[in-house]
Amino acid sequence: MRLALAEAALATAGGDVPIGAVVIGADGAVLGRGHNIREAAADPTGHAEIVALRAAAAAVGEWRLTGATLVVTLEPCTMCAGALVLARVARLVYGAIDEKAGAVGSLWDVVRDRRLNHRPEVITGVAATDCAALLDTFFATRRAPRRPQATTDP
Repeated sequence: MRLALAEAALATAGGDVPIGAVVIGADGAVLGRGHNIREAAADPTGHAEIVALRAAAAAVGEWRLTGATLVVTLEPCTMCAGALVLARVARLVYGAIDEKAGAVGSLWDVVRDRRLNHRPEVITGVAATDCAALLDTFFATRRAPRRPQATTDP
């Protein structure tokens, strides 16, 4: 998860939400790394998981990432959850829960859908506090402070 957190920090430099991902092979070698590049690349598919999965597939020379583990700082969305299922990733490890868009148990549960041909092992909550803190800090600096609304007493 420390490698994924380091990737997440790179996303912030490009103006993107700090989410990082790393694909680890069955032998423990890093196959691919990624961080959000949606803003930097003007790419709606530029999620950390997609970037890392593409890098890993290029490194092994095929789209099947059998035996691999995807480590990501935030619960994957539907697109990323679908991609890791299609890539045959064996295990997903993630940090913070995404109650707004999470597709690994929060809003949906794509990876455990019995209708799909592959269901990876899921490990949640790894360094969740550190992962959430990175996101909280990012959004706190970008949101305008709320001003109290004027009220009139009758």
